[in-house]
Amino acid sequence: MTEQNAIQAGWNLDNSYTRLPAIFYAKLTPPPVRSPKLAVLNAPLAAALGLDAEALRSSDGAAVFAGNRIPEGAEPLAQAYAGHQFGHFTMLGDGRALLLGEQITPGGERFDIQLKGSGRTPYSRGGDGRAALGPMLREYIISEAMHALGIPTTCSLAVTTTGESVFREAELPGAVLTRVAASHLRVGTFQYAANWGKAEDLKALADYALQKHYPEADAAENRYLALLQGVIKRQAALIAQWQLVGFIHGVMNTDNMAISGETIDYGPCAFMDAYNPSTVFSSIDAQGRYAYGNQPRIGAWNLARLAESILPLLHADEDQAVQLAEGAIAEYFELYQRNWLSGMRAKLGLFHVEEQDDSLIEGLLTMMQKHGADYTNTFRALTLEKPEDTVFYGTEPFSRWYEQWQERLGRQPESQDDARQLMRSSNPAVIPRNHRVEEALDAAVMHEDYSVMERLLEALANPYAYAAEQAEYCSLPVPSAYPYRTYCGT
Repeated sequence: MTEQNAIQAGWNLDNSYTRLPAIFYAKLTPPPVRSPKLAVLNAPLAAALGLDAEALRSSDGAAVFAGNRIPEGAEPLAQAYAGHQFGHFTMLGDGRALLLGEQITPGGERFDIQLKGSGRTPYSRGGDGRAALGPMLREYIISEAMHALGIPTTCSLAVTTTGESVFREAELPGAVLTRVAASHLRVGTFQYAANWGKAEDLKALADYALQKHYPEADAAENRYLALLQGVIKRQAALIAQWQLVGFIHGVMNTDNMAISGETIDYGPCAFMDAYNPSTVFSSIDAQGRYAYGNQPRIGAWNLARLAESILPLLHADEDQAVQLAEGAIAEYFELYQRNWLSGMRAKLGLFHVEEQDDSLIEGLLTMMQKHGADYTNTFRALTLEKPEDTVFYGTEPFSRWYEQWQERLGRQPESQDDARQLMRSSNPAVIPRNHRVEEALDAAVMHEDYSVMERLLEALANPYAYAAEQAEYCSLPVPSAYPYRTYCGT
């Protein structure tokens, strides 16, 4: 990229990750693709990063997004990390992604710019390092939906087609996703340092994470315990937010848990329709390890692996280090439950705590599961004061529950209007329904028609608006004899 074009686009890149010990990365230049073409650009995100959307839409912009041209200040590298994948520990790393560096915004903030699907790296483990268009567009759609829902997430700046095919079960069009994140530090990065690094490597990584994400912990008596507690607090809040909107990550391996507290690595993810804690969409999760109802527990398991990795930093005495780690992990479930209960109260218009709130909430969820009620639309119907739109309307259990709920609302000083407003701001009217996502991906991948995806993104951009034009995106899919399945897209 010419210096003039780089200046016009607004790239202002650095790569602080290169200041870590060399064990954590491999520097390399991505192999060029045949004919990069911009498919989707997130113009609002570009503006927030200090980038010029029009310049990014040029052929130079597409070349950067595909890895064919490297802007000044970028130092492309593949990050090394490890991870427990479905409970089995292994050495991993960026097998098809490169971190260009950090874009420094006009306000001085730093955000990772990563190319996903940019080609082979030393960590590819026999893979081709490329990505298919469909999974990259899926990540774009779901991450945009999560951002609009107010859930911490990595974001997608662009998807660029490569003009080349990738071969999976079939021949598919290739693409590169440009991902924006607070960082790509993972629980698995610390596991890698603990297993293959030296003591000074682990300390350097922890110091880097503290500086980047938890600078307030520098004043703590035990900085590394404060780091662990900070990660636990953010993950407890994040996973509670997932549960509150019915989001299923699908592959909660330790390498897919970000230290920053953002949702990361959208693979076989999806949103639940009918409420059932056992819901699994991922084709590779045959045992339901990462089912909807298991996500809070898996969060704790992953965080325990982080605690194990940094034990030498917590205390020189191993027994005391273990005691500190166990104490921190023990706080997770209380934090999670507090976040989840607070969110569920808000979904029901409840401002304050009453002892019987747990049973009120569980009573509704039990009915929803028994009747196969749609999770999102049930809360939407209650928010709109249309209980007749629920599948269990008219049943005796629902009538009793509804009466108890109304009595509970009547005991709080806030008005009914206040309660409805709280519910509207807590219950999304629209989510990225699986059949709508597939419809958009099919149109884009098979017919190069992005209008379906654009309309979907427009409907998802303000999920709490309850706008008339969003109504068609609230409808359920036609019943099918086959369960919906998602795939990692590797």
